[in-house]
Amino acid sequence: MAKSKDLEFGGVLGASAMVLCLPLTVYGLTLVCNKESCTLGGVSANIIEGVEFLPDVVTWCILLSWITLQVVFYYNPFSATKTGMPLCTGEKLKYRCSGFSAFVFSVLAFACLCYYEYDVTIVYRHFVRLITATTILSYGLSVYLYLRSINVKQHQLATGGNSGNAIYDFFLGRELNPRLGDFDLKFFCELRPGLIGWFMLDLVFMVQAYQWYGRVPHTLVLVTIFHGLYVADALWNEEAVLTTMDIVHDGFGLMLAFGDLVWVPFLYSLQARYLLEHPEYPSTIWLIALVLLNVLGYWIFRAANSQKNNFRKNPDSMPDARTINTQSGRKLLVSGWWGMCRHPNYTGDLIMAMAWSLTCGFGSILPYFYPIYFLGLLVHRFERDDVACKKKYGHDWKEYCKIVPYKIFPYIY
Repeated sequence: MAKSKDLEFGGVLGASAMVLCLPLTVYGLTLVCNKESCTLGGVSANIIEGVEFLPDVVTWCILLSWITLQVVFYYNPFSATKTGMPLCTGEKLKYRCSGFSAFVFSVLAFACLCYYEYDVTIVYRHFVRLITATTILSYGLSVYLYLRSINVKQHQLATGGNSGNAIYDFFLGRELNPRLGDFDLKFFCELRPGLIGWFMLDLVFMVQAYQWYGRVPHTLVLVTIFHGLYVADALWNEEAVLTTMDIVHDGFGLMLAFGDLVWVPFLYSLQARYLLEHPEYPSTIWLIALVLLNVLGYWIFRAANSQKNNFRKNPDSMPDARTINTQSGRKLLVSGWWGMCRHPNYTGDLIMAMAWSLTCGFGSILPYFYPIYFLGLLVHRFERDDVACKKKYGHDWKEYCKIVPYKIFPYIY
């Protein structure tokens, strides 16, 4: 396989910056949004001095027990085997899809701990220590992935993470599908420990709120439900991730390892943690409006993704769909949701993200980190996808863009 020439994420300099700055971002947002205040200037020397950063034995026990539990759930008898997209060799890998049952078992296990009065809020008290431990785990995993990729065959490397620069390839990931036997490391990390862990943190915050206030604020309940439905939907439709850029195109390196294991659980739960530490009590009308906004976003998100996945599986199953034939032999969908803009699923995703942050009111900008960051992420992902499609479809892609001119927001962008 030829060396990667078109480097992404700002090339070597950008990758180097992210290797250093990603953990600092997680620590920074965790420290500035604390129980005392949640502003960009909310961190002080006194707060930092009172924070325990280094993981202790309890922290490692929590983290490793959680990872082990997810591995056990990965191999549960309720799993189904699904086939991935064709590799460059024509081979199609098999994937064990048991994410939704793992989610259900995890929630039941949490309920059992609460029923037997186990102190689940120990996770909240070890929050920063868990960030450190998970960061160490993700960087250690990334080193292992890079070292093992040195000896794999050329056709097993990802198209993007094979530049020859150690830092860039370490960040982006060299090997496309690293496996231990039939255990796919990237697929496991993509939707298991971090995504389910995000919702588990929300549940911990609810228990902590009840201990502090004698009740759980409605906004905290609402955002936990929003997050739970989103996670459950992703795991119910776990097979759909097999067609995404993360699985099909990107290698498994620090970008995905840190993102899956650290970024997702500890930053995506920021809204719930904010509502634990800074409760909001809006009117019933406002809560209903937020529910309707989230339902709207979810409807667009799910309907668009379902249409896309059905079309990718079997284009002939949608005889009424308007399509463009390409020289590559594949068809491009230009009707339904996908005739309104090129990524209507992103539109729904961003609407839901705003609904989640709006539960936090307007006392701080920091709970709005998720939709702000997510907008940047999706725009960047869109541009990466656009470049790849231009190379793949050539002139046909130009025709497609004329028919579907809007990128994410119809009539806006």
